[in-house]
Amino acid sequence: MSTNLTRALTSSPRSLLARALKSAIALAIVSCFIAGASTAAVSAAGAATAAQARARKDSHEAAPRPHVYLMRGLMNIFSLGMDQLAATIAQHGIDASVHNHAEADAVVSQIAARYRAGDHAAIILIGHSLGADAVMLMAQSLNRMEIPVALVVPFDGTGSYAAPKNLACVLNLTQRDYAYMHAGAGFHGKLSNVDLRGDVGIDHFTIDKSPRLQAYALKSVLQAANAQSCQPGLDNSAAAKPSDKPAPHAAAPLRLGFEG
Repeated sequence: MSTNLTRALTSSPRSLLARALKSAIALAIVSCFIAGASTAAVSAAGAATAAQARARKDSHEAAPRPHVYLMRGLMNIFSLGMDQLAATIAQHGIDASVHNHAEADAVVSQIAARYRAGDHAAIILIGHSLGADAVMLMAQSLNRMEIPVALVVPFDGTGSYAAPKNLACVLNLTQRDYAYMHAGAGFHGKLSNVDLRGDVGIDHFTIDKSPRLQAYALKSVLQAANAQSCQPGLDNSAAAKPSDKPAPHAAAPLRLGFEG
């Protein structure tokens, strides 16, 4: 004991400093190892959390979303109600895009490409004037491709068209008795011809801009987009039986009985 004490007391300051330095270095190495292990664990946990968040985001973004295609009529200047309605639809979280009736074929190709890529969300078509004619013809084109359409809403089309079998619902808003829509071969959906003749303030140039008619159409859009009605492949005819013929008064049309 005394020998060790004597040796320690007689050790040179340089020797004591060297031993202290070695101890400090060893302690620093151990501390860095512990801190590094803790940081690695935290980083791994953070990376896992971030990966889960990205997966949830990607899943949400990749999920098919209903889309409403709105078709304007002649020259894009007489159908601005389509733009108004598209904005309102978008406010409800539903994708909506506005096109000219002359782009109908291109829009059909776009819809077909999305459907074949696996996007089977509800397809909804709305149009005014020549755009109303276009949406009925678009539904027929999609029928030939065996692509289902949830809802078509023509605003005052210029002619009578057949609703094809791939179509679940037609809401035809018209003030022309010769522009009623009718059931085509195999159609088992819901078809409503809403006759607006005589309603004050409703004519060919105001029908698409009527706030009440837009609200009426919007209700059907929201129901179809949320699968509350107008589901392709199901019998949607209970609420309104479609007319079998294109004759103007073959089936009693609906009358809303309000002003524009």
